[in-house]
Amino acid sequence: MLRWLIGGGREPQGLAEKSPLQTIGEEQTQNPYTELLVLKAHHDIVRFLVQLDEYRFASAGDDGIVVVWNAQTGEKLLELNGHTQKITALITFPSSEACEEKNQLILTASADRTVILWDCDTGRQVQKVSCFQSTVKCLIVLQRLDVWLSGGNDLCVWNQKLDLLCKTSHLSDTVIFRLVAPTEESLEWDILEIKRLLDHQDNILSLVNVNDVSFVTGSHVGEMIIWDILDWTVQACECNFWDPSPQLDTQQEIKLCQKPNDISIHHFTWDEENVFAAVGKGLYVYNLQLKRVIACQKSAHDSNVLHIAKLPNRQLISCSEDGSVRIWELREKQQLAAEPVPTGFFNMWGFGRVNKQASQPVKKQQENAPPCSLELIGDLIGHSSSVEMFLYFEDHGLVTCSADHLIILWKNGEKESGLRSLKLFQKLEEDGDLYLAV
Repeated sequence: MLRWLIGGGREPQGLAEKSPLQTIGEEQTQNPYTELLVLKAHHDIVRFLVQLDEYRFASAGDDGIVVVWNAQTGEKLLELNGHTQKITALITFPSSEACEEKNQLILTASADRTVILWDCDTGRQVQKVSCFQSTVKCLIVLQRLDVWLSGGNDLCVWNQKLDLLCKTSHLSDTVIFRLVAPTEESLEWDILEIKRLLDHQDNILSLVNVNDVSFVTGSHVGEMIIWDILDWTVQACECNFWDPSPQLDTQQEIKLCQKPNDISIHHFTWDEENVFAAVGKGLYVYNLQLKRVIACQKSAHDSNVLHIAKLPNRQLISCSEDGSVRIWELREKQQLAAEPVPTGFFNMWGFGRVNKQASQPVKKQQENAPPCSLELIGDLIGHSSSVEMFLYFEDHGLVTCSADHLIILWKNGEKESGLRSLKLFQKLEEDGDLYLAV
């Protein structure tokens, strides 16, 4: 927060990071989030947010508590207590088809080596699993098969009644598995190892499905690989986000040039055309058809970008360890006009002639330059510590959670002002103080 108050400078960005941090003035005309509500319930880092329905969301973090909130009013609806250590994963859980009550359920995993199924409508603890040998770090639901998976040192498959169906042995690499469902010949569930993703030079930090035919992985040393989802072959690879000139080929050279955290790919999001990557302190837009970076903002934040999401109208939102939340717009750059050919007396003797050798690198640089740009249109300043993630509600605004123990609900100021005026007129009409002309 200090840099926002005194406008101080920043420390050097590194050998390959020379571009300054883009700033925006107080008049943020394109930023709709001009009002905020500060929500207090947690007493430690808030790391997870999940949307429950059109107006509710849940939060969780290192205090082991799950809180259910009203996204419209900021009201605290429920507090769920059951874990004894920090929560490490949080997801929504679909109700069983056989269940008459279609209540909203969530699954939470904790460092206390338990997983709890909660009813978010009543606050009731539905069921608890305590047979884990290590901390569960991720959860995923496969709704089509009516199963869910827990991942940590091993991978376990569970049914909706929280019965263990099958599990793998100790996990040490990034592996693609095939989940085998029961058939007439075999009534057992099974997990088969298909392929190990060994093309990366370092640990894979982020993985996401892009579409029905491909998925993308990002590593600790800044490599992004797009894979075919059917045969797991490499479709495209980008290893030089931080430097457009492909000069660094080995992991040793990469680490000499950059600190690992400066080039680590922390998070991905995507749309039909592009993959958006949070790389170190920067943001990069990779076009799937062109197979190249079409826009970048190398110094999007003062610290590492932790979470990004795509908003409507070609907008992108990012949050960082520096406590800031920023909104960007993807714009096409205007093409520069061709350099005019000099004419006249001096050109006869070569004085005004363009140096072809000197112009070639400039021309090549223009051809390789990204055709689009990420322009800063909003800077949301409210948290005093690292912003871990956020949720976007189309009707109710933006929700952010932070290491400062707070949750902030950012509201569209113009929309909220209109709603308050409408409520005021309705109240006056009910009290008889407002007489409408017929």
